[in-house]
Amino acid sequence: MLVAGGWCFLPAAGCGGPAAATAPVPRATGGAASPGPAVNSTEPPMTEYTLPPLPYAYGALEPFLSARALELHHSKHHAAYVTGANAALEALVKARATGDHGLVEHWSRKLAFHVSGHFLHSLFWESMAPRGKTAAPSPAFVAAAKASFGDLEAMKLQFAAAGRSVEGNGWAVLGFDLSRSSLLVLQLENHQKQTTFPFIPLLACDVWEHAYYLDYQNRRADFVAGFWEVVAWGALSARYARAVEMSRVG
Repeated sequence: MLVAGGWCFLPAAGCGGPAAATAPVPRATGGAASPGPAVNSTEPPMTEYTLPPLPYAYGALEPFLSARALELHHSKHHAAYVTGANAALEALVKARATGDHGLVEHWSRKLAFHVSGHFLHSLFWESMAPRGKTAAPSPAFVAAAKASFGDLEAMKLQFAAAGRSVEGNGWAVLGFDLSRSSLLVLQLENHQKQTTFPFIPLLACDVWEHAYYLDYQNRRADFVAGFWEVVAWGALSARYARAVEMSRVG
């Protein structure tokens, strides 16, 4: 289970790529690297976020997304959020070490923005699969969609409408509301605004322009409609099952 911005992210059981690589890993030490700021000896070593590999090749989602668009999105945009998250962590370590907390508000905002972007991108990659490998939604997930939205098609239509109408940059997210044990569709502005708690994201569609402009230009609606052609229903169903289990034991 991965946590960011107040959300729990449950990678699908058995998935490769982001599920294994998204967790922070220890910072490399030794060599000729210059030492970081002096840190109180009681503070554990800092860990860093890492860019997860995709669970498929860059061209695997064509024609929905071109190989070039996916490569740029993953290796440039997602990587920038990882870099930003680590920079914010470093700044907060320095603030604790020096006792200078004047910029804590600034770096806390940066941390929330970049970490949330990192985890939502990790979920976005896992939300998709090459055609022929998307599987089908489980009976339990179909039943949950019916209970929460009326039926699966109504859920898809609401999700698509949410994605089309996000103001500016953001996401359409399907998640599990732990307080009611039901599914919700939310719009997120940027990566972390307009969320609700407690909420476990299960499916995410990135509607920042960098996600689709190379292939779709200003046709966001076409991009969101095409997203359903590559939704990894098997992975989504597995995340849903784990969220339900969490609600039972929590």
